Amino acid sequence: QVQLVESGGGLVQPGGSLRLSCVASGRTWDTYAIGWFRQAPGKEREGVACISTSDGSTLYAASLKGRFTISRGTAKNTVYLQMNSLKPEDTAVYYCATGRVMVIKEWGYDYWGQGTQVTVSS
Repeated sequence: QVQLVESGGGLVQPGGSLRLSCVASGRTWDTYAIGWFRQAPGKEREGVACISTSDGSTLYAASLKGRFTISRGTAKNTVYLQMNSLKPEDTAVYYCATGRVMVIKEWGYDYWGQGTQVTVSS
């Protein structure tokens, strides 16, 4: 089993920034990628970005590249999502997940965190 804990969500005004954190623990030795996903009210969960735990390579959803940046921390299995120029449509629950392939599709991920709420509103 892998345990994931997200943090850093909150309320932010449009145009603001937030940095989300994800810490993975447990049976992480076969984890190849850590990804971020989000689910807005009334919508399906969508992929945001992922990063390889092996070489640090990254993938982004095309619509979010340039505003969102995924990175690894110095601590093993810690991943961040820096979100800039936030818009009301970025409001969602943000989840991190561990997987064995470099994709930003749900089917590529085995373990999920509980999520952290991000609300962008004035």
